[in-house]
Amino acid sequence: MDKLLQIEWMKIKNYRTFIILGLFFVLGVVTTNYIVYSVNKNVVGEINTAGLVPSFNPYSFDNTWQTTSYVTGFLLVLPVLLLIILITNEYTFRTNRQNIIDGLSRQQFISVKLMMAFIMAVICTLLVILTGLTFAAFSGSSFSLNKFSHVGFFFLKSLSYFMLAVMLSVWVRRTGFAIGIFFIYMGAENIVSQLLDVWSMKIKRDTGLDLGSMGDYLPMNASDGLLTFPDNPLKTITKSVMPTEYTWLILILAIVYLAGFVIFSRKFFIKRDL
Repeated sequence: MDKLLQIEWMKIKNYRTFIILGLFFVLGVVTTNYIVYSVNKNVVGEINTAGLVPSFNPYSFDNTWQTTSYVTGFLLVLPVLLLIILITNEYTFRTNRQNIIDGLSRQQFISVKLMMAFIMAVICTLLVILTGLTFAAFSGSSFSLNKFSHVGFFFLKSLSYFMLAVMLSVWVRRTGFAIGIFFIYMGAENIVSQLLDVWSMKIKRDTGLDLGSMGDYLPMNASDGLLTFPDNPLKTITKSVMPTEYTWLILILAIVYLAGFVIFSRKFFIKRDL
């Protein structure tokens, strides 16, 4: 596997799209978290000073891991696009076929793509940890690993997104179509998720039956639903009407969906013609 990963690195290390999207993602993570940090400090902080709402700092060590994981999750679309481009380029330039002719097995080829997705998830998670640690250091709070589990949830979310990217890439094979299907599916699932959440609230209000946020039971919203913004005065107000968050159930579903992405990725590549 080490040799295969070295080959992959040789393919992408000088690839301009890889460099640009990678830099955009890193800058986006820092910038987006800084915006949240700045808004809380300069806007929400002024309201807190006036005594209108209880004090809340999303980047104290008690909250930073959850906040950074939640905010960074919105930017995963950039490495997803990069992964789709890298894999579909193998079909565009026929390098996948050449690799097989040169002696690489189909199992090895798809395995190294899945490993790439795993490594990208690890790198993104390390970036979250570094960013959260940096912003918390300026908060004046004492070091804490409170809510560090959300970093694990971020890793699961990023891994789910990247495995979906692999599956779409080996299924569709064309860059534009794969990216289009990704965005169309994500948009459609989010719409259905919102409708299911509204239905969940209606069922809870009318019958008292709490089925949880059913929108989080969908494939991509399962991993999304694990990441939430830290509890704050506004969330406390809305909690009474919102369904219960069954984290254990959502976690199980996210893992099942992730396993499905991996299984179908392997099946699509191994069974179909090159």
